[in-house]
Amino acid sequence: MPSGYLPLWPFTDLAESRSFRADGGERWNLDAGATALAFTRSYLGFAEIDRVTSRTAHATEARIGVGHRIEGRDHTAAVVHLFRAGGTPDGPWEVVGTDDTTLSLTTPAYGAQASTSPVTVAGRITGVDESLQARLLRPGTAKPLGEYCCLPAGGQDTRWRLALPFTGGIDETATIVVWTGGHVAEVERFAVTGIRP
Repeated sequence: MPSGYLPLWPFTDLAESRSFRADGGERWNLDAGATALAFTRSYLGFAEIDRVTSRTAHATEARIGVGHRIEGRDHTAAVVHLFRAGGTPDGPWEVVGTDDTTLSLTTPAYGAQASTSPVTVAGRITGVDESLQARLLRPGTAKPLGEYCCLPAGGQDTRWRLALPFTGGIDETATIVVWTGGHVAEVERFAVTGIRP
């Protein structure tokens, strides 16, 4: 994986991804779309997001739109950014973030250190009557380390900010996810960032 990117899911480091390859691994992790959906549904907990809505993939990098069907049309909730672990064309896919548009998560900065609760989470949003929620997640942990609900937001490229409390330590790369919904679906847009201990 190129320098500057964090392994968010499903692996926490290069050694773990190499072990996956040595053991044969699960087939879904060799498909970028299946990996993006598993990240969204299993790790983030957004079970209603059930389809790939767009796909741009190269040998070692992919951007996969994920979302759901609304009124007969596919709706993209986020574009998940992935790299092949190890940088080889036959390696498993690893989620490294999202490409943000009308909902962004800029604080904490990608790759920043965050060890004390609460962690300040902020970004920008375009929309009307939005309600922002957030979670702090760590691979291998069944429950979120922290959750926040709910921050009213909206406007045109408007700044938002919240304080996300959490318990337990951050001893490896963790993921912060923020989302909004409630108009036509529970999760209409989401964005993620990765933080380090």
